[in-house]
Amino acid sequence: MSELESYNHWLKTVREVKLPHWDELPNFDLYMDQVVALLTGYTGPLGMDPVTPTMINNYVKQKAVVAPTKKKYQVMQVADILLITLLKQSFPINVIRSGIDRITATDYPKQAYDRFIDIVNQKIARIGMEHTTTLAKNISEQLMQVTSNMIVDQVQTGELIRLLQRSAKHKPTELK
Repeated sequence: MSELESYNHWLKTVREVKLPHWDELPNFDLYMDQVVALLTGYTGPLGMDPVTPTMINNYVKQKAVVAPTKKKYQVMQVADILLITLLKQSFPINVIRSGIDRITATDYPKQAYDRFIDIVNQKIARIGMEHTTTLAKNISEQLMQVTSNMIVDQVQTGELIRLLQRSAKHKPTELK
């Protein structure tokens, strides 16, 4: 099998991945090893590094995730850890936490999480079909196309984050 055929096979497999909605996450408290296994099961098929207890402990230490209660994690914490895992390759943890807080300030966490997961799942289902101006003739050309998309998406994302941060700083404080 050629490199391009292998890549196309991988694309077909990845398009089947579905990240969980809020109600599909366990509705009971989980211990660390259960959280690690669960989240690695979700992100592993995407080729992401496994979630580790050290990572989760660092998220808690950085206050990006609320500390567990009696060593057990609830659905909101699991959702936050999944979001951080998905985004940490592109953004610092504090920026991710700030973004989550900003979005959930105007929407319930469950609804905001589900909307984001819907968008990510739609993108995963179309991976390799979007942003391509020409059909790649080989794997090197495909790499150049997706890398250029990543750069443009990163630039656009950076500007949106800057605008949100700037608008948050300029909002008048509410009188209590």
